[in-house]
Amino acid sequence: MSTEKSTSNAAVTSIEAMFAAGTHFGLGRSRRNPTIAPFIFGTKNSTDLFDLEKTKPTLDSAKNFVTKLASEGKTVIFVGGKREASTIVKNSAMSLNIPYVDGRWIGGTFTNFPQIRKRIDRYEKIVSDREKGELLKYTKRERMLIGKEVEKLEKMFYGIVSSKRLPDAMFVIDPKREHNAVKEAEDMGVPVIALANSDCDISEIDFPIVGNDGSRQSIQFFVEEISKAYQAGKKLVVAAKPV
Repeated sequence: MSTEKSTSNAAVTSIEAMFAAGTHFGLGRSRRNPTIAPFIFGTKNSTDLFDLEKTKPTLDSAKNFVTKLASEGKTVIFVGGKREASTIVKNSAMSLNIPYVDGRWIGGTFTNFPQIRKRIDRYEKIVSDREKGELLKYTKRERMLIGKEVEKLEKMFYGIVSSKRLPDAMFVIDPKREHNAVKEAEDMGVPVIALANSDCDISEIDFPIVGNDGSRQSIQFFVEEISKAYQAGKKLVVAAKPV
């Protein structure tokens, strides 16, 4: 009996936390995608409200998947270029030492990865040469042009410099906005976890998390939940290593 009570309280606490973070606020009813309809609790002042009792299982499913990936030594890329998400995505991914895209998705990042990797290698070589002082052999103008090239490459690829291959999954904030990233992931067979608002089509998302993807507080909540799940999986790897 005590176990059942503990499980119930844990579920209530999680839903209360989601509510406190404002994760239940959707968009205007007129913008609702039909695939989201089962997750709608009601409408207030023409704004859709999510049924958090139904959101919670989608979050739990995504977290279990992420924990499993991390426990197997696999990698997830975080993607969120919108203003409300970019800093949160970047900070969380950096704390986990995993790749991220916090700006515009560069076409071909997945579907033409070998060429993208060559540009990243170029960036790493220039940075290495600069640190070794090997750029001093160039003229001032040449160094200036090389510096601009580095700035451009850094802006485009800094978050994925560590990627030597495609990640094993993608966690994306707002799959409607990041449709190019989602499409490339689908084309390359990379599973997609997505925080999706009421205007998103979740029919082809592997692990949709239905909730508010427009407010910083809500995005922070979900990103932290996924980050904790990844950390939990990494700890399983450490615990399994022989002493």
